[in-house]
Amino acid sequence: MLEALRGLGYSTAAALADVIDNSVSAGASEVHVRFDWDGYSSRISVQDDGRGMNDAELETAMTLGAKNPLDERAPTDLGRFGMGLKTASFSQCRRLTVAAKKMDAPLACLRWDLDAIAASPDDGWRMFEGPADGSEPFIESIGGLRSGTIVLWERLDRIVTPGYDIDHFADLVDDVEMQLAMIFHRLLEGPNPAFRLFINGKSVNPWDPFMMGHPAKPWQSPVARILTLSGAVEAQCHVLPHKDRLSADDFQKAGGPEGWTSQQGFYVYRNRRLLLAGGWLGLGQGRAWNREESHRLARIRLDIPNTSDADWKIDVKKSTARPPVSVRPWLTKLAEDTRERARRVFAFRGAPAPGPGGVQVEEAWRVERLRDGIRYRIDEGHPAVAAVLEAIGGRTDLVRAMLRVVEETVPVQRIWLDTAENKETPKTGFSGEPEESPEGVRTVLLTLYRDMTGRRGMSSEAAVRALSCTDPFHNYPALVASLPGVDRSKEGTLK
Repeated sequence: MLEALRGLGYSTAAALADVIDNSVSAGASEVHVRFDWDGYSSRISVQDDGRGMNDAELETAMTLGAKNPLDERAPTDLGRFGMGLKTASFSQCRRLTVAAKKMDAPLACLRWDLDAIAASPDDGWRMFEGPADGSEPFIESIGGLRSGTIVLWERLDRIVTPGYDIDHFADLVDDVEMQLAMIFHRLLEGPNPAFRLFINGKSVNPWDPFMMGHPAKPWQSPVARILTLSGAVEAQCHVLPHKDRLSADDFQKAGGPEGWTSQQGFYVYRNRRLLLAGGWLGLGQGRAWNREESHRLARIRLDIPNTSDADWKIDVKKSTARPPVSVRPWLTKLAEDTRERARRVFAFRGAPAPGPGGVQVEEAWRVERLRDGIRYRIDEGHPAVAAVLEAIGGRTDLVRAMLRVVEETVPVQRIWLDTAENKETPKTGFSGEPEESPEGVRTVLLTLYRDMTGRRGMSSEAAVRALSCTDPFHNYPALVASLPGVDRSKEGTLK
């Protein structure tokens, strides 16, 4: 049975998160995770300064199934099945040692050794007192605490396999750090966090999937609440900024451990501890929604009480959740609205934000919605297009023929395929130019401005107002503001 329990499918990060849950439930203010490379003798340990355990409590904690998952628990308890410490540890190692120290109680230490059990099957399920020979130094740090617990994993046969080297171990440390920064981010945030988490002495900084407080964030909803038989469920919907509104560092960080597309969807929390990061919980109209590029900016925070594990079908690993039937319509409605808002922000070049004062932006492309689909046409009212049609005189038919060729040969399938494969929307001509010196934009802008104020006889002020609400120049307000119509003292700026 012990060997079978090893196959529950924990990742190393998920297994460590299960162990850290016990530290949080024990009121720890600091948790130290340590990775020590020594080939096949490598070790991982988790030490906290929580309440600790006496000998009887430790024996209960080390016993499989000592807790009934149906028992009522404290509201802050992050456990449920009484299995997490053992199953999480066995999924990674063959020797589990736990040493605990409770205030005014002697040090207690117990050990599971799967190799020893396998070697003496007639002896039954034997737990051993104290650490294994030679492992005493790896738990001695607990002696310096007034109270606390240390969990030691040895014989990491599910991690250190043939061909595994120190570089792989270092990559594992990085992956675990990213995952734990996400799982416990709400407990690590703020000036006075609930606890502090360290990996090899380095403080773990929380990763906020919702980019709270970022000035470019376009929308977040108020907190919505619904009462269920097992308690209140809260939700808050978020749409993250488009890539063009973020620095390269912010965009890379906000993508999260799994990347933008994978991180979209619901984030399910219990007692502020993340259970599920992303995905649409099997919701959708007709068929379940997939994680699509067009909705990658949508993220929804969902808080459930720890009395609703059975209703939400939370598993031992705390890695899956299924909403009960009673809340699915409510969640679907929230998600539909958030996904549509996120889609509009993702495709903002096709539907630009209003210009100054809320004036509608003049777009170069217009959408025709037909009974059998959608068609895109160049808008002849766009200032750049209109200027050419007016200036060409009697040969507008030639220009219109050229525009029609452009419309009919837009590489829609290629654009779609490149977006799907590269996980990014293709760049437009002006993308990537520095805002302080966008020479390509400057040249086109000045050409149109001179045509407006010259051939068409518009005032400088009117030309500037029109250009400030014209796509793509509305994305360059500083450049438009430097035109002569805004400040005569800067008339030569663009020359």
